[in-house]
Amino acid sequence: MQATPTFAGIDWSWQHHALCIVDDEGQRVEEATVTHSRRGLARMTILLRRHGVSRVGIERGDGPVVEQLLRDGFEVVVISARQVKSLRARYGSAGNKDDRFDAFVLAEALRTDAGRWTVVQPDSDETVALRMLVRTRHDLIDHRIAVHNQLLATLQHNFPGAIGLFSQLDIPISLAFLRRFPTEAKAAWLSELRMAHWLKANHYGGRHTPTRLVAHLREAAAGRVNGAAADASEVIVLTLVDLLTTLRHQQAQLETRMKEALLAHPDGPIFQSPPRAGVVRAATLLAEIGDCRARFPDPESLAAAAGVAPSTRQSGKHLNVAYRRGCNKQLRAALVDWAQDTPRANACARDTYDRARARGCRHPHAARILAQSWTRILWRCWHDHQPYNPDLHGRLNTLQREAA
Repeated sequence: MQATPTFAGIDWSWQHHALCIVDDEGQRVEEATVTHSRRGLARMTILLRRHGVSRVGIERGDGPVVEQLLRDGFEVVVISARQVKSLRARYGSAGNKDDRFDAFVLAEALRTDAGRWTVVQPDSDETVALRMLVRTRHDLIDHRIAVHNQLLATLQHNFPGAIGLFSQLDIPISLAFLRRFPTEAKAAWLSELRMAHWLKANHYGGRHTPTRLVAHLREAAAGRVNGAAADASEVIVLTLVDLLTTLRHQQAQLETRMKEALLAHPDGPIFQSPPRAGVVRAATLLAEIGDCRARFPDPESLAAAAGVAPSTRQSGKHLNVAYRRGCNKQLRAALVDWAQDTPRANACARDTYDRARARGCRHPHAARILAQSWTRILWRCWHDHQPYNPDLHGRLNTLQREAA
């Protein structure tokens, strides 16, 4: 006798998970709430196996729950929260959010539209580790920018002369200056000779002379020289300088580990081979695209996931081609950042960008057009397991013949 197929949906959270299992007629055969713990996840696996479930629907494609399901041999299907919100209307007009009901909606979506969902294809541990490093570095940069802005705001009110003294506020020479002279009162001690000695001791290699730097300090607007506010400003500046120094050091360490992980990854040479890819860009592209080729069966799917392909809406005679907002934001940022730098090193990229600008496209639009072109090339290299070759990929040969 053939077993009756069953389908499961899990509405997850960081405290507990709602589980619903339905049969092939859509009747609930099991509902449970399990805790987000080793024992709770083990109970979830027992319930799924007891009812013969092989495929599970969930709103998120990563995390401890998904990893547990994949380790236990279940197929995982990701149905986004936006899709679940739309699917709720099938079973009621109120649209209220309820964990158990959402688990039921996920299970029902698997039962009624099994062929519409894609099974999660897990990336290798090497890719997951690289993705963790890349995203942590991105978060660290966001923290560094926030601390930089806080330091800038403090100096604007209390020590304006320190702003613009060097090319950037958070580079080592600028941080060293603020650590030694955190207030306007202490910087007033500097003469041209003392500034020259300090610059030499700190290995300053910039183009500004001691005379120019001292003049900048003297000509700047007056800040707080003494009093309780000046003392508080000194404490704040020193605290933020130490924090920026630590963040820069930690970012450098993360980038070293990223380089190690990229060099050890089997797909590392492919993503480093295109022009202007470098280490950070290549690591970001590899981390966000992953190493599962089945996830992107054609270049169009990769371009859509990266948000560089336009979104087309058509109704009757109305046709609207718009900016695609639903995508992997990290992948789009990395892809556009890389693509808009390639015209410096690649004639084909320069030609594609210039033709887009000639058609009236603004720079962001032209950069996305160029990124979409590079997506096709990158996808081909990735699927062929072959590094970029300008003689084989793109229109470089055609451009050279036209120039001749």
